[in-house]
Amino acid sequence: MSGTQIFDPEGRAIPFAVEGDGPVSLVLIPERGLDGNPLGVVAHYLAEEAGFHIVRIGVDPAAPDAVASTLAVIDHVGLERTWIGGHGAGGTLARRIAAAHSDRLNGLLLLGVEDVDVALAPVIPVLIIQGADDDVTPRSAGETLQATAPERASVKTLPGTGHLFPMMEPVETAVIIEEYLDWD
Repeated sequence: MSGTQIFDPEGRAIPFAVEGDGPVSLVLIPERGLDGNPLGVVAHYLAEEAGFHIVRIGVDPAAPDAVASTLAVIDHVGLERTWIGGHGAGGTLARRIAAAHSDRLNGLLLLGVEDVDVALAPVIPVLIIQGADDDVTPRSAGETLQATAPERASVKTLPGTGHLFPMMEPVETAVIIEEYLDWD
């Protein structure tokens, strides 16, 4: 992550980066195992072009302390309420956080939905973005999840894209997020 800082609560070194200072805040968690800065272009576009306040947290979504680590960074940067989202396993972590702490969230953003048994938190809006040709987190997983809360969950599909759509089509991904969150 460019501009990475390290927050070290209780001996856990958690990398994070902050961009922008707009009124809409969004926390992004990357897919497990992706090197480099996988959501950096999406975050940069949303911060610079759309005026959002973006916090990217480099936590391992599968770590036992991932929820606590993510919340520790959110508290550290001073966010009382925020949108939270992630790509693949990062989105599953965001769903776990939303299920346990929906009172701290404005909404949930899922970039490629894993087929796991984590229900959507009540009340908060959900934006699901799927790659049309994703064989890791197939479109059907997002559509199935959306069907559990059709009144508040929306699905957008990027044609001709696979699982790495946030890296392969970052501006298109960011524009979908910007247009959806513009009402927030």
